[in-house]
Amino acid sequence: MGMLEGKVGLVTGAGSGLGRATCVLAAQEGASVAVLDLQEEGAEITAEAVRQHGGQAVVIQVDVSSEEQMEEAVARCVRDLGPLAWASNNAAGGLGDFVPLHETDGKNWSRTVDVCLKGVFHGMKYEVPAMLEAGGGSIINISTASVAKGEAFLGAYVSAKGGVDALTRTGAAEYAARGIRVNAVAPGGFETPGLRSYFKRFPEFAEKTIAQHAMRRVGQPEEIAEAVIWLASERSSFVTGSTLTCDGGISVNPHML
Repeated sequence: MGMLEGKVGLVTGAGSGLGRATCVLAAQEGASVAVLDLQEEGAEITAEAVRQHGGQAVVIQVDVSSEEQMEEAVARCVRDLGPLAWASNNAAGGLGDFVPLHETDGKNWSRTVDVCLKGVFHGMKYEVPAMLEAGGGSIINISTASVAKGEAFLGAYVSAKGGVDALTRTGAAEYAARGIRVNAVAPGGFETPGLRSYFKRFPEFAEKTIAQHAMRRVGQPEEIAEAVIWLASERSSFVTGSTLTCDGGISVNPHML
């Protein structure tokens, strides 16, 4: 029996990268998954992968920055798949200009915060009532290891993710006694379309980024999925309000090695 056998979950930003890997592993562990993404084509590919691994899937095109769209998405998940047991708020977007703070465009800043922070709030706002009705659940928000140290040229993104960490702890405090656990996962560098785009734009940073990881490599999406699914499952039943760092050692300093 899988860790999520018979459980219904919801993943935002599920059309590629970390979100897709989470959906596929959830299916392998027995879950049904609502696949949420702004890009419907990518979401359909993820849903097909879920089905190939034995899970049920429903595709919901959604902009997480829209409260109304997230409200409807959660309602449809419950309507089509059943009571909501877990959710991964993974969607990211509008990462900014890759420029210093004083050159950051205000519209890009706002879009980044709208997706990366407000989008998590919108998810939690409607996931929590659905889980309360179901008798409990687990919410996993995707943060970043860069919150702990800052990240040049990614001020909007890192600031928004810092808010995600605070929102995670707030949710954990408010709902632990009502059967809902809220945790975060903080990735380092992972082999995703976003990171490939960053390296394509700044090829001189690729080697430096890899060298920052004590393991001397970036992670694979499946590795972050393992952390998310563990937190979604009852195997982490006494864990709430935590941020699980999954960064290949980017938060430690391997400069002597």
